[in-house]
Order: sequence, then structure tokens, then C-alpha cells
Amino acid sequence: MSTDLGALALQQAAARTAVPQDAGGILLPLARASIAAQLGTPLAAQDTADWLRHAGACFVTLMQRGELRGCIGTLEAHRALGEDVRANAVAAAFRDPRFAPLKKHEFEMISVEVSVLSAVEGMAFHDEEDALAQLQPGIDGVIFEYGYHHSTFLPQVWEDFSDPRVFLGHLKYKAGLPPDFWDPAVRLSRYTVSKWRETANG
Repeated sequence: MSTDLGALALQQAAARTAVPQDAGGILLPLARASIAAQLGTPLAAQDTADWLRHAGACFVTLMQRGELRGCIGTLEAHRALGEDVRANAVAAAFRDPRFAPLKKHEFEMISVEVSVLSAVEGMAFHDEEDALAQLQPGIDGVIFEYGYHHSTFLPQVWEDFSDPRVFLGHLKYKAGLPPDFWDPAVRLSRYTVSKWRETANG
């Protein structure tokens, strides 16, 4: 992920329109219908809302019996939000390398969560302690970058790692580095999300 985060933030802020608070009523069925279509069991879903056609970035997370079943997303708003939701829902179900592709019999067992990202904001800090002091548990999604190592955690991950040092340590481990790694060339950025989750399944 080699991006100019400042330019990316400006691009995303200019391209986005506000997603309504009740967007989950459209986004969740759209994500589920996209997965269903791949399984040969089409479902109807509304996709005509004007804001779906504006650039947006999202993550789609699938849960099954309280456990992660797939999560794929986009950090850069490079296509219409509706298209991003469809593509990431299908990828989370069938192309997350951590899991086998979703089977038809599992479809009714999963619950879907859609997180729409704000613009990415680069962080300025003097050292790791300064960076840790700036993180906002439960609010910030964080992107870690060091050379070809990169990773991100959604704000929801704070539910598992509430201490900023532990959170960042796991983020570094996800990027393929030791939890205690630090280098002045490390880059961090953050974002927030608006999220909606199904409650009837999983």
C-alpha cells in the first residue's frame, strides 16, 4: 500500500457524500444479496440510492456463531460505494485466504457487518510513545506501514485489544513484524467508520 495519505485524504473527502444513518437498511441486504448470487440463490436488494453511486470505501465482515468467518475491505475510495460493498462482500465470503470459501449450507448461519470508512488521516508523531498517546481506543481504525509491511485494524478490534500498546503490537504482528518492533520510518494513519451489523443471523 504505497499511497500519499495527504492526497488520498483530500481525494476521499472531495469524492464522498454523507452516508445516511439508516444506510444499513440498504448496505446489509446489498452485501448479503451479492453473496447469495454467487451461491446461486438470488435475493432482491435495493441499489438505487443516489449515495451508493458516489466514491466510498468499506470493509465487509462475516461472522458465524460469534467467530470471524471472513473480512475483506478497501482503504481507498476508488469506486462507487455500492460497487465496493458488492465486491468486498463476495471477497469476504469466497476469497479471504484465512478461510475456505463459504458453502451454501453456511449462508443462513452468517451475519454480515458493513463498515464505511472516513477519509484516511496521516498521523504525525515523534516516536512510538507519542503515537500510542494519540490513539483513541474504540474510535480509530489504524493503518501501519513500514517498507513493504502493512496492515490495518478496524476500530472494532479495540474490543479485543483495548490497550493501545497491545493493539499496536498485534497490528505490527499482522504486518509480519515483531510486536516490539519500531523504526523512525514507521508510518501510521487512521480513520473512523460508520458500521451496521445484522442481528438475525449468526
